[in-house]
Amino acid sequence: MRLHEVLHHEHAPGALDAITDVSGVRVGHTTVSAGSLQTGVTAVLPPALPTPAGLFVGNGHGKLVGATQLTELGTLETPILLTGTLSTFRVADALVSWLMEHDPSLRSVNPVVGECNDGWLSDIRARPVTAEHVYGALTDASTGPVAQGNVGAGTGMCALGFKGGIGTASRRAGDVTVGVLVQSNFDGRLRFGPRYVDPPAPEPVARAGNSCMILVATDAALDARQLCRVARRAVFGLARVGAGFTHGSGDYAIAFSTGPGPQIADADLSPLFAATMEATEAAVLKSLLAAETMTGFRGRTVRALTDAHPDLMDELSIHTAAL
Repeated sequence: MRLHEVLHHEHAPGALDAITDVSGVRVGHTTVSAGSLQTGVTAVLPPALPTPAGLFVGNGHGKLVGATQLTELGTLETPILLTGTLSTFRVADALVSWLMEHDPSLRSVNPVVGECNDGWLSDIRARPVTAEHVYGALTDASTGPVAQGNVGAGTGMCALGFKGGIGTASRRAGDVTVGVLVQSNFDGRLRFGPRYVDPPAPEPVARAGNSCMILVATDAALDARQLCRVARRAVFGLARVGAGFTHGSGDYAIAFSTGPGPQIADADLSPLFAATMEATEAAVLKSLLAAETMTGFRGRTVRALTDAHPDLMDELSIHTAAL
């Protein structure tokens, strides 16, 4: 029996199969792609702020601005922005400027900015991301389909030995929708179902990526403690695709609630946990399937999964859709 004949939907995807299936969530990208510069910004905007949120750190080798207050108060005050490692602090500063322009009374705010290292394909020391790029991602954010692969903060990313990037998926658990967006850039050995998929040898990029940012949105009316539990399952979901969780990895998940959906008791969270893990796995695979082969900094080339293993595309696509 072939793999796709035994797979089935545990939880059905939303209409867009994206984080924007959670009503009101918007996503915007600004891409910087020119020769040795392959980076950008991705913005995820909840429909209203502040909103309950939770953070789980799988491994803390990262520069997640705003993490301590998010953990302490369980509240997300700003859009979440993603970028390349050494641009994190410029992006955070630009986000504060954008917020001050929109609220003249602002005196204090906790900007939340995550990152992954795109230094294999981009001249990371150049720090080319500017306030203009940040404003562009925020201004262009929309509730529709989400661009994936080599776009925004995913432009220069590598994952599991292949070209990584932005991926997104959603799943329904009864009356609740959960949406996930990933910035895939982590080590490990790609796995789908019972099969491992390796990059063609020799591929020095096989260990070049070592982090993943995961953003989870849900319309369930969860509190911050429950959202931390949801975020934890998102990081667990990375294991399904073969994440290595290495010493140098920065594996973070932020989950937030948009409400005003149903309140869920702890004892009834299991379907939402499962949907979160399925959506995370699907989002990572979609980031790989959407990515394109790229040549960047110092002439380094990272092959897309679709180019490296064209013979597996039908099976991978069926597997991803059936999660």
